[in-house]
Amino acid sequence: MSNKKQSETGKPNDTGPHQVRLDNWISCAPFEELLQMTIERAADGDAVLSMPFLHEFSQGAGLLHGGALTSLADTAVAIACKSLLPVGTRFATVSLESAFLAPVREGIVTVHATVTADTGDGRSLHGRATVKDQHGREVMRFTSLFRIARSQDILAASREILGFINGDKGS
Repeated sequence: MSNKKQSETGKPNDTGPHQVRLDNWISCAPFEELLQMTIERAADGDAVLSMPFLHEFSQGAGLLHGGALTSLADTAVAIACKSLLPVGTRFATVSLESAFLAPVREGIVTVHATVTADTGDGRSLHGRATVKDQHGREVMRFTSLFRIARSQDILAASREILGFINGDKGS
């Protein structure tokens, strides 16, 4: 028996590679849209996003799945990174850690993320995020490390921006 889902055309879903074109530099990608994430605000290394707790996001006990919460926090840090970097900069999460503090049973969760730059190599961004439930209760703390890709023309511009963010205003 096959586990493959069928597309509307009756063919198995395409497994990639995929080209994704976003409407704007700071916008949700297809995965974030699937989870119905909303970017509330993003500027100056900070981002606030929200996500509803839909039935499809439940784990076996009826709580919001930890992977959905982690995806929300990771996306919020990525959006905070984008608020600092030149359009088109390629970067990725290289490590993350989630600490789950309380279960989510209903409603909308909101995350506030901040990013700071590592002054050492000019390619590292450190993210922190706090996820709260609709009652303002902290349900998860999240930290991550993002790296800017080496081989791109905008790396020098990214280093300049990251230096400025960390207080190096130039000469």
